[in-house]
Amino acid sequence: MSTTMQYVRLGNSGLKVSRIILGCMSYGSTEWQPWVLSKEQGIEHIKAAYDAGINTFDTADTYSNGLSEVILGEAIKTHNIPREKIVVLTKVYGVVGDAPNVNLFGDPKADSEGYVNRHGLSRKHIFDAVKGSLQRLQLDYIDVLQCHRFDYQTPIAETMHALHDVVKAGLYYAIQNTLTPFISMQNHYSLVYREEEREMFPTLKMFGVGSMAWPISEQKATRRGEVDKVLSRYAGSESTDSIVDRVDTLAKKKGITMAQLSIAWLLSKEGESNPS
Repeated sequence: MSTTMQYVRLGNSGLKVSRIILGCMSYGSTEWQPWVLSKEQGIEHIKAAYDAGINTFDTADTYSNGLSEVILGEAIKTHNIPREKIVVLTKVYGVVGDAPNVNLFGDPKADSEGYVNRHGLSRKHIFDAVKGSLQRLQLDYIDVLQCHRFDYQTPIAETMHALHDVVKAGLYYAIQNTLTPFISMQNHYSLVYREEEREMFPTLKMFGVGSMAWPISEQKATRRGEVDKVLSRYAGSESTDSIVDRVDTLAKKKGITMAQLSIAWLLSKEGESNPS
């Protein structure tokens, strides 16, 4: 494992994470999304990231309906990566489908499709989801549990008490979002979208909450929308296009990719966030 990587505390917690976090949404099944990479590629990427000094891995139970978690768990086991040397993050909220091609995240039809009590942030679903994630990851505990979305249907008190009880049960060491406090938030923040600078980052700083950003801005900053019919639906404004053109120009000038430049920009924002 490389020693050149920088590590920072996540919010006011004592937990240290690598300055760059490997997001695992891209590992799983093409039946879920056509751009997803195979298990073999995922395991190879995870090992390469670990060897480069990345100690933090971010996944979610809904990614490829649980297969992303399975792949991360297999990578840890296959390469004998010591559990105490890594930080594992996953998420709770959405439906984990019974078939590879199910994609009901935030879909109001989830109940009628047979997924009653299998989505949202109710006490029942939080505990069921946590147990499922632990089984798929082949781990005894997970370091950070993230609420993938806000649940408008479940009382906040129910959600907060359930999250607190999960931590007290020893299944998680911290939660993201008197009770166990939130220690981090995943933000949409990039060269293309900087709204978080206005109110969100000052608020997070005030409460001692760390930030993990999506620095590629839903792939807008890499022009993937030009070849991805799903992302092309999220057309940018004229100002967005101007920023992307500038990123493209600078990346070519420096001989690097647009993604590398976008991540480097985020890393220059000292104290703001960790790119995931």
